[in-house]
Amino acid sequence: MARIVLGVGASHSTLMNTHWDKVVHTGRAERFRDALDEAREAVAASGADVAVVIGSNHFRGFWLDLIPAFTLGVGEVIASGEAGTPEGPQRTDPAFARTLARHLVERGTEAALSARLQIDHGQTHAVQYVLRDLDVPVVPLVVNVFAAPLPRLDRCAELGRNIAAAIDAMPGDRRVAVIASGGLSHRLPWPSDWSDPHGEDEEFMVGAWLNGRGDWERYDGRRREIITAARPVISPEFDTEFLATLERGGLERYLGLSSEHVEEVAGNGGQELRTWLTMAAALGFVPGRTLAYAPMPEWLTGMAVALIDPDAVRGAAP
Repeated sequence: MARIVLGVGASHSTLMNTHWDKVVHTGRAERFRDALDEAREAVAASGADVAVVIGSNHFRGFWLDLIPAFTLGVGEVIASGEAGTPEGPQRTDPAFARTLARHLVERGTEAALSARLQIDHGQTHAVQYVLRDLDVPVVPLVVNVFAAPLPRLDRCAELGRNIAAAIDAMPGDRRVAVIASGGLSHRLPWPSDWSDPHGEDEEFMVGAWLNGRGDWERYDGRRREIITAARPVISPEFDTEFLATLERGGLERYLGLSSEHVEEVAGNGGQELRTWLTMAAALGFVPGRTLAYAPMPEWLTGMAVALIDPDAVRGAAP
């Protein structure tokens, strides 16, 4: 019987790749980087032979002409390669992905399917660091966290539970790592409501989101300038409470939050918490362990790494 052997939550930021020389909080940055290494070692030690990587997409594989709530890559997966992240075809497991998709439908989650999915650092940052040099194919699951209306948090948890049930129903002895990429708190310099941009920068961003299909590189230079010039907005109090709740196995308490409330307390980039909640639900919301938390204004983000090890939880049970 296939089973989930590990859950990982890891923040992402391409500024980690391109702006390390501008880091002021060096100790924090090094702790975060070391925690990514520790998560990678945990994946290796788990014996995982496939990774479901749950992440966002920053308008390099999806545009406003079509954005499903959930999209599963079931065939070819192409990485955009922006800002020093992996580029080109990724190692995949289409047979596993298609079986997962079929079981999800049977359990009531109709994720969109892509036989040629373009991903960006919303997932390749995890491939670059958490799966570095590991011979583990990826099954990407893209969650819409940027183009309102967003899927409800409880629907993301339902997706996670159905992922667990689908894997449990698969034949064979596959060992699956579920990796959530994104968060924690941060604010991105683009409109929360794509239909109501304010100012030239936001209007440019919306134009890139609408017209970028097949041509995203044309917009990337100015996008990068807008993002790197942004003022950091991080909420360490929210982040530390979220991680403490993960450690207690209590993340279900967040499922009733609205998108508006998430943005208020964690910024519009905090909508990526959906990926962590999906992963935690797939692991049954059991207690986890924080490896590092680093509020990094240089990277605009509250950066965190955490593990949920179901075997450790079972071993600790009386």
